Amino acid sequence: MRYDKRTPEQAEGALLAHSQHIAGAKLPKGLRLTSKIIAELKAAGAGPILVAVLEDGDIHEDEAARRIAAPLVGEDFFARDAEGGRVNLHAARRGLLCFEPDEICRLNLIDESLTVATVLEKTLVEAGEIVATFKVIPFAAPEQAVIAWEQAAKPWRIAALRPLRASLIQTQAGGPKPSVIEKTARVTKNRVETLDGALVAQARTAHATADLAQALQTRLSAGDDVILICGASAASDRKDVAPMAITACGGVIEHFGMPVEPGNLMLIGRVGATPVVVMPGCARAPTPNGFDAILRLVFAGEAISRQDIARMGVGGLLREAPSPREQTRAEVNTKPKIAAVILAAGRSSRMGAHKPALDLDGKPLLRHVLDKAKAAGFSDIVVVLGHRAEETRALFEGETLRFVVNPRYAEGLSTSLQAGVRALTDDIDAAMIFLGDMPDVDLALIGRMVQAFDPAALRAIVVPMREGKRGHPVLWAKTFFPALIERTHGDSGARHLLGEFAEWVVEVEADDDGVLTDLDTPEDLLRRQRLTLSS
Repeated sequence: MRYDKRTPEQAEGALLAHSQHIAGAKLPKGLRLTSKIIAELKAAGAGPILVAVLEDGDIHEDEAARRIAAPLVGEDFFARDAEGGRVNLHAARRGLLCFEPDEICRLNLIDESLTVATVLEKTLVEAGEIVATFKVIPFAAPEQAVIAWEQAAKPWRIAALRPLRASLIQTQAGGPKPSVIEKTARVTKNRVETLDGALVAQARTAHATADLAQALQTRLSAGDDVILICGASAASDRKDVAPMAITACGGVIEHFGMPVEPGNLMLIGRVGATPVVVMPGCARAPTPNGFDAILRLVFAGEAISRQDIARMGVGGLLREAPSPREQTRAEVNTKPKIAAVILAAGRSSRMGAHKPALDLDGKPLLRHVLDKAKAAGFSDIVVVLGHRAEETRALFEGETLRFVVNPRYAEGLSTSLQAGVRALTDDIDAAMIFLGDMPDVDLALIGRMVQAFDPAALRAIVVPMREGKRGHPVLWAKTFFPALIERTHGDSGARHLLGEFAEWVVEVEADDDGVLTDLDTPEDLLRRQRLTLSS
């Protein structure tokens, strides 16, 4: 193919090298110049134009794209018509996309004019979904390159999912909490059903080799197609409780560990023909992890070799792994943006006076809470007002604060919580909810709570504890904002959500009673003032 500059009369049959505008219409690049288009160019007074001229041995981009995609069209895949040198390949059915990754590299090295881009190997694809795109880069490709591609191309396939019968065995050793056990069952059931399977049985047993082996043997005798084990603690080596239970039943350990984070503590075993998968701890949560990749292979009937698992390391970092090293500047810049929401809208009915303005240690009560939030360095601070809002706002005149007025404050604390969360900007990753009448929360504790926050490690709700009692403030990841807005009522706040999302909760021990002490009555205030005098 060569490029020439030609007058419209000389350009018929060539391809337009650059787009042109005539009579308000755009002629796209690559357009074959027919006699009609030439006439339009002449009528518009067009001068010489740059065109591409195909030579012997060249194949037009659309024909070349059709040919390099054609070897894959069949039972598992179909292709749309070529356009602009591109053909998209679609899955004809649901299942795992299977191909040899190294082949993609070999094909793309045949000639720079020919390319293919795919989704990741072993991706679960739906019928009709685009799985690859074949693109010819210039307006034409060398025929010899197209022939070489056709000869080198190997078949791909879609491995259909099988409706397997799965069972789940969970072990217990003084924990986890019943709510976590139930949530694990729900999450696992959803995973299995997403893969067209059914969770037909569940069992719970002690976290001991003999007990687990007995439970495992029961499920083997029942004829389950795949058995999943979620231990009270993840397997740490091949001689841990779960792998020893597998071998006690006459099974073998096929692989331990995988280069995927989260999910690296994965163990794959087999008893006879029945796969037994020991889940990593992160599989209790619905977030993607290495367990998902293994489960897809099992349900598709794909062999799981060491090489298959080793390849998962490419793209296997699903999140940044926690590290004890000091943060670099780049890491500091990627830390979550956390806002403080201070609830100060109540009527102070038990106090008999407007609490935010009450003097405590020489400054308004609400000022104590606000100063702690400022010192903690939150990305944003939202103060929710309601009763006597303007009077409260006047206490902080001249300060750059964000105030939100809750007109429904009389309906209970939850309405102020909802108003504060709604006011947060989209770039906020989490919010720490403060009560405006709790002045003695320790600044160091706030820092420890922020440090403990790590949603990817199932630490997405951080709660302070004091001698077995939960207190305030509470730090919530953004993913729970909808629940805070839609599922809180009256004065109970979000306490019930802590139980519902128990597997996401991490508790941080407080050094004093500040997380439990709110000033609701004149007696509370007097007691606090006496404490100041005595100290």
